[in-house]
Amino acid sequence: MIDMLRHPWHWSIAGILIGLTVPILYVIGNKPFGISSSFRHVCAACIPSGAAYFSYNWRHEIWNLFFIAGIIIGGYIGATALKNPEPIKIEASTQQQLQNSGVTDFGQLVPTDIFSWQGLMTERGFILIVVGGFLVGFGTRYAGGCTSGHSITGLSNLQLSSLVATICFMAGGFLMTWLILPIILKL
Repeated sequence: MIDMLRHPWHWSIAGILIGLTVPILYVIGNKPFGISSSFRHVCAACIPSGAAYFSYNWRHEIWNLFFIAGIIIGGYIGATALKNPEPIKIEASTQQQLQNSGVTDFGQLVPTDIFSWQGLMTERGFILIVVGGFLVGFGTRYAGGCTSGHSITGLSNLQLSSLVATICFMAGGFLMTWLILPIILKL
């Protein structure tokens, strides 16, 4: 059983499990699936301020904080106890493109040439980690939710705003991958 958990599963298995999360949350507690709202709950719990945005009873949403804690704990268990013994598989053409841009470490989940403390001190690392993180946070707040909230819950509820947000997420991903990332990697 443990050996089965250590190897990658077909993408459809994860898709089905994530897709089932939405109706289960609605049936059990009439709760929408989303991740970004948990940041608001953490701030409301930890930062006592007079800001109207954080003035609500965050304890009614504590289930969301336990959900996030489960994701973090599950990620840790997956990365340590259930670590895949095989190297990460990267398409040869993608590996060649990255090597041409100076990314040579493919032994971890993410390239440590960029995503490490040393990588953070480089221009491209700072742009990808700090600026990229800021833009993801800003975009999540501006769109009124994250990719999981809009693309999974919002689309299943047939919300037009979630369809627009999902189209923008996809367009932004394509733009970043094919136009902007190659420029940043050459820095």
